[in-house]
Amino acid sequence: MYRIGIDLGGTIIKVGLLQEGVVVSTRLVNAFSGTGMARTLPFIEAAMEELLAGAGVSREAVAGIGLAFPGLVNPETKTVISTNQKYDDAPDFDFNHWAASRWQAPFCMDNDARLATVGEWRYGAAKGYNNVVMVTIGTGIGTGVIIDGKVLHGAHFQAGSLGGHFVVDYRSRKCSCGNIGCVEALASSYFLPAIIREHESLSAEFKERARQFDFRQLFTLANTGDPEATLLRNDCMDVWSAALITYIHAYDPSVIVVGGGIMNSADVILPYLRERVGRLAWCPSGSVDIVASQLGDHAALLGIDHRLNQVPAVLSKSART
Repeated sequence: MYRIGIDLGGTIIKVGLLQEGVVVSTRLVNAFSGTGMARTLPFIEAAMEELLAGAGVSREAVAGIGLAFPGLVNPETKTVISTNQKYDDAPDFDFNHWAASRWQAPFCMDNDARLATVGEWRYGAAKGYNNVVMVTIGTGIGTGVIIDGKVLHGAHFQAGSLGGHFVVDYRSRKCSCGNIGCVEALASSYFLPAIIREHESLSAEFKERARQFDFRQLFTLANTGDPEATLLRNDCMDVWSAALITYIHAYDPSVIVVGGGIMNSADVILPYLRERVGRLAWCPSGSVDIVASQLGDHAALLGIDHRLNQVPAVLSKSART
């Protein structure tokens, strides 16, 4: 039996054919999150059909479908609670009906970073730990938390998933969520152009040269010894360090997994985070391991696979007809 996972990113959607903790194959779909969920689904469905055809798998062999969504999700009712400028029609979309009527398969959904955390916990860098925080750094900053072997959801299904919106400087930049001084507003790809433009210690020449930089370009330039790029890079890593320290104080994990495309520079980032967090976090009973994601882009897909493994693999006859 196979399962299909959909990791709904803001720019790229990953659709994976899954089988018992293995990503058999994937398809990438360009995401136009501003156009909404309803207009995006036909492209996702086409990718799903391609996956099945390419693997020679029939629809009847699909034992479940899961969706990792970039927003607040109620995984019990399988509905979207709130979005943040991505797929803003999703709270009104009936995902349960879509899965049952179009695919006749069990369905699950949750926040994307939370599912990535589950993937790393069960199959990746956090396997064997019972207390885990994962942070994904990219366009935004997402988090997920495992405490005492249980996925953290909270009273309103937002516990553990809003680490990108922890405040690290209440006098600073306004975030897309409406708050001020969030981690995401101070050190994410989405805000990097504003960070460069508004930075008081950068020269006008550097700001002009770097105004369209992403983190890959910033780290590449810093690696050449450019002092302004190094200053800016280190400022961002200081913000990530502050976030990790706050996660440690809030959740008391044994390990923090750091993921996202930024980890192409893990050789720079991990030593910096480990030194700063080790020096500044109040953790007298023992240090917290800070490690890179092992599953990369497959983390949320494998989190879906694990979640679907917890639900019945076969629907009743009445549900399939």
